[in-house]
Amino acid sequence: MIELYHIWKQYQPPRWALSDITFHVKRGDFYFITGPSGSGKTTLLKMILREIIPTQGQIIVDGKNVVRIHDHKIYKLRRTIGSVFQDFRLLFHKKVFENVAIVLRVIGVSRKEIRRRVFNALRIVNLHHKMWEYPSQLSYGEQQRLAIARAVVNNPKILLADEPTGNLDPELAFEIITLFKEINKQGATVIICTHDRDLIRHFGEKILFLYKGKLIRKEAL
Repeated sequence: MIELYHIWKQYQPPRWALSDITFHVKRGDFYFITGPSGSGKTTLLKMILREIIPTQGQIIVDGKNVVRIHDHKIYKLRRTIGSVFQDFRLLFHKKVFENVAIVLRVIGVSRKEIRRRVFNALRIVNLHHKMWEYPSQLSYGEQQRLAIARAVVNNPKILLADEPTGNLDPELAFEIITLFKEINKQGATVIICTHDRDLIRHFGEKILFLYKGKLIRKEAL
């Protein structure tokens, strides 16, 4: 499903953000990626999403070499991937409902189906009662949950999440990862970057450890 071969990434010489990373994620896998800040976790996720291109190496996602995808065709790849990054990328001039619905409008889902899916996604993250508010009216944690609702509303083949529970209380953090596990059980391939050792211990099956841009350990529990 996701294959990385000898990935190197350099932003500014002489430091390498990633150094010779090779690993394969099978369809339906659930992976945690962990490691200290600055170890390359976010860079790795953005490469899978084709927001960043490696300096060297190849990345295959669902049978497609993302390094060679033309810019005008990247949207086809991203339609199959749900993503949650730390900057959230919310539309602050749009209400909560529309922030989630826009993912479905782009691919032509009917209005009735949009209402159903958006309400369900917001209910899962406990924001259905705020669907007509603007993101600026939400707390930081609520904005985080909104980003998660948008990522999962289309039942993506792949779900990428960068510290999706970083500012949530432990109870809600467990609920969010449980949601990701349910999406995984439905067939989605899930990769989550996190520092939270409790979550990893409780939910971890397959774990990648990064340190200073290097893959130092793989574990399957």
